[in-house]
Amino acid sequence: MKKGRKAFWNNIKFKYKLTIINENTLEEVIGIHVSKLNGMSVLLSAVTIIFLIAAVIIAFTPLRNYLPGYMNSEVREQIVSNALRADSLQEALTRQNMYIMNIQDILSGNVRVDTVQSIDSLTIVRSEELMERTREEEEFRKQYEERERYNLTSVNGSGTSDLIFHRPTRGMISAGFDAEKGHYGLDIVSNPNESVLAVLDGTVLMATYTADSGYIIAVLHGQDMVSVYKHCGVLLKKQGDTVKAGEAIALVGKSGEKTSGTHSHFELWNTGHALDPSKYIVF
Repeated sequence: MKKGRKAFWNNIKFKYKLTIINENTLEEVIGIHVSKLNGMSVLLSAVTIIFLIAAVIIAFTPLRNYLPGYMNSEVREQIVSNALRADSLQEALTRQNMYIMNIQDILSGNVRVDTVQSIDSLTIVRSEELMERTREEEEFRKQYEERERYNLTSVNGSGTSDLIFHRPTRGMISAGFDAEKGHYGLDIVSNPNESVLAVLDGTVLMATYTADSGYIIAVLHGQDMVSVYKHCGVLLKKQGDTVKAGEAIALVGKSGEKTSGTHSHFELWNTGHALDPSKYIVF
């Protein structure tokens, strides 16, 4: 047994000579005496140093946050905060969708327009607006608020007697009214940030954002008329604001998924029925 141990230690302590020789002169350049024990010691030392360096990097750098179960309290707090914020946004979006559904009921005639002042009673009390107007929007509002009013059109017809419409925006009609295809308005191609104007005096019924139609603003007028403006770039008015005919209420844009470019989609409704705007307004 002792002979075996002695042979083992002699084996690992036995030194080998590592020699580097010049090929041309056969002169010894470097000669190193090493043993298996020396090699294992060097290898173990290198592994220990690498481990210590990795431990220091993980302990004192943000890399530790990528290790499972090693997240610090600040990151945990931020994740919880973001989760709560996402939940609040989801709740606000749900309320917004309910509100839009109520607006659709009004436009389709399922709810009488003259009860619109109590529309908030149909919806859960809305929390703070999903998107606050930025300084840029406020500047746009001041810039376009008093913009010129133009193109008055007098209309005489059932439910629209003696109404004088303003053109909603300047531009060229790219798609007309086609109720059979579900296109209940006109597409007007305009320059970006062109003013979108209220066609009649009224009160802003809705000012919101949807995935399909982007920024939408709808205005309730007299004689059960409702005008709707979709794909706006910026909304200059909010729900409940009183507007005058020809007053800037938004800017032309290309918001929403169902748009092929910068334009304004304009709809005109009366007692829940879609009207062809080109029959009442000269574009």
